[in-house]
Amino acid sequence: MKTLSLSATRLVLSLAAAGIVGGASVGLVSGYHAHAAVPAIAAQAPAVATVAMPDFAQIAQRHGAAVVNISVVGKAGSDEASPAAARRGPGIDPDDPFFEFFKRFQMPDAPGGGRQMPARGQGSGFIISADGLVLTNAHVVRNAERVTVKLTDRREFVAKVLGSDAKTDVAVLRIDAKDLPVVPLGSARDLQVGEWVLAIGSPFGFENSVTAGVVSAKGRSLPDDSFVPFIQTDVAVNPGNSGGPLFNSRGEVVGINSQIYSHTGGYQGLSFAIPMETVLQVKDQIVAHGKASHARLGVAVQEINQTLAESFKLDKPEGALVSSVEPGGPAAQAGLKVGDVIRQVNGQAIVGSGDLPALIGQTAPGAQVRLNVWREGKAMELNAKLGDAADKTVKTARADASTDQGRLGLALRPLAPQERREVGVESGLLVEDARGPAALAGVQQGDVLLAVNGEKVQSVEQVRALLGKSTKSLALLIQRDGDQIFVPVRLG
Repeated sequence: MKTLSLSATRLVLSLAAAGIVGGASVGLVSGYHAHAAVPAIAAQAPAVATVAMPDFAQIAQRHGAAVVNISVVGKAGSDEASPAAARRGPGIDPDDPFFEFFKRFQMPDAPGGGRQMPARGQGSGFIISADGLVLTNAHVVRNAERVTVKLTDRREFVAKVLGSDAKTDVAVLRIDAKDLPVVPLGSARDLQVGEWVLAIGSPFGFENSVTAGVVSAKGRSLPDDSFVPFIQTDVAVNPGNSGGPLFNSRGEVVGINSQIYSHTGGYQGLSFAIPMETVLQVKDQIVAHGKASHARLGVAVQEINQTLAESFKLDKPEGALVSSVEPGGPAAQAGLKVGDVIRQVNGQAIVGSGDLPALIGQTAPGAQVRLNVWREGKAMELNAKLGDAADKTVKTARADASTDQGRLGLALRPLAPQERREVGVESGLLVEDARGPAALAGVQQGDVLLAVNGEKVQSVEQVRALLGKSTKSLALLIQRDGDQIFVPVRLG
């Protein structure tokens, strides 16, 4: 089970000093449900239809046999037998998806030195064809040398990995068997927030465990998985559940359980599943070609909050704000600029910034798309020919969100020629000190101010002039450590 921790949700620009989390980021919430007191008089309240509880026992009994346990064996590097090595885990990076699995199944090193040892892990999967096609997560079988699929009747098969796609975390396996039980496949589009869902898997190796909950949200974008519009649930999911099915109340599989968000590595009320539409699209490509391909636009985008919406004269905080454009990439060739707000792709609305990479990533490379863009207070349309995501990774920036030393709180000076060369920009102003509104928004000493409200700046006087035109807010384009992001600053 992949785990998102606070350390894993890095911003493209680390503006954590502001202490504010952007709307696209996922925050930690309490694990209990709050129930509001019901007023004594509620005669005018509209009646809410009651819905019968789904028969979880029947779903588990009917489809549990098609859910399998997956065991993997891979290589772990040689390490010294020491307490520090034991704390680090089985010779792999703690951020590696295998880390939690291998840590739990690690054999102790022999006294007196390190040695090469096989690393073992477990996950879940489910059968979708009677002749042995199995779906699971890509991170379950990543770098595995041997994959074993165990059925509920205790039969075991060595599986062949037909292919895996790290960008969507989907893998397809094949086992040599016939007349196998299969799960019925449903649609995640039909899911509603609040609807009951059921998970079956092997948490911590406990095979065919059943847990239930409700759909908490749909279309959720996560910091490390921008190509997937996740289904968020409160179903109890733990390491070992990875790759298992998420059922709707009718017993149809609507997603693959993939990730949790946690401080501890265990379930804390936030679970995420890959929608079945995404899974099947990737599955079809893997079965046909052995791999999946994804398109890219060649931009970094960030979320728009109310302050940024006001700065760019948007009527509501929706869309994907372009914070950088890859030189020579598909977006640059289409005419996209930093400060543009992408509001639609082929007529499909982009509400949150995560909608854009999820939509583009599921489009075929080379496809033509029509972009509805907001630029300098006006709507316009651009056409772009998408590139291949395999060529270069597309970044999604996360805003932490939120001249003169007075109202804005910045002490600025122009960059010297040598500084411009080192930073890699044609123009900009160095932030020598940040206080007041700018500091509260997360601007730091050493940042480079490139633009204000989408207009490139070259002098302190220009910033003062732009500040004089704004009464409520500004959008500052900041570069830090080679990355760019718009920082919304609320004035006074």
